[in-house]
Amino acid sequence: MTIVLPTVVGVALIGVVLRDAFDALFHVEGRGTVSRLLARLVWRAFRWVDRGHRLFPLAGPVALVVVITTWAVLLIVGWALIYWPHMPGAFRFDAGVDESDPALLHALNLSIVTLTTLGFGDVTPASPALRLIVPVEALVGFGLLSASIAWLVSIHPALARRRSLAYEISLLRVAEADGRLSFEDLPPDAAERLLAELTSRLIAVERDLVHFPIVYYFSAADPRFSLPVAAPYLLELGLRGTREGRPEVVRLRAALLLAAIHDFAVTTARRFHGAEASGAEELLRAYARDHLATER
Repeated sequence: MTIVLPTVVGVALIGVVLRDAFDALFHVEGRGTVSRLLARLVWRAFRWVDRGHRLFPLAGPVALVVVITTWAVLLIVGWALIYWPHMPGAFRFDAGVDESDPALLHALNLSIVTLTTLGFGDVTPASPALRLIVPVEALVGFGLLSASIAWLVSIHPALARRRSLAYEISLLRVAEADGRLSFEDLPPDAAERLLAELTSRLIAVERDLVHFPIVYYFSAADPRFSLPVAAPYLLELGLRGTREGRPEVVRLRAALLLAAIHDFAVTTARRFHGAEASGAEELLRAYARDHLATER
């Protein structure tokens, strides 16, 4: 068997995973191409299958598992392709291991055991080069596990910020609908503080979508915590704050909020659902449709 072709393919697979994992976990714009494609495919599958919305909130967690599993599988196959041409001559086998089994099977077994850092030791490298290469796979496997845990830890605060913002907007909308509160009746300093707080929190949520694109695919089962449901009211609040007769400081804060809403809507369109529109209102409708929020 030629050594070059399997080795080149194996190195390419490893390189794709390492680059994608680095971009998804550490790049400031979360540019992981493979991970974003997989997450979008899972998202579309859930949208197509689950019209009752009972399983739809699982799309994000499932997408996360699919991405991490795909990384692991590609790494296993990539390292196995590197070992495959050297099987069985360049390895030592324990007495209980049948060397006559297919070389690819031995290579996959060694790759799985090494990547998961189990270290059974029933197949060990004999050549000096492979004795250096095999531990590298163990280091990569340990790094993938650590990075995946760090990813999970980073995603949770981002989801909490988005759900908290959506819930606060929902409470404001309900309070106005019940007549307990009117934005127009707030003192200028209170209205200014409210708009400033909403603006800063929306900017943080928009940055979360850029840094950790996977969070887009986590849909809230409860409409109170769903930003696609709450966003139109936030836009309405910003427009009301810019009306004539409002104090200058309130109009300024409302204008900043409208700018943040526009940037948020453009980010969701360009990076996720792909809708083409110039206005924030149309883009927010597309955002809600992508989350099936208009059908709940």
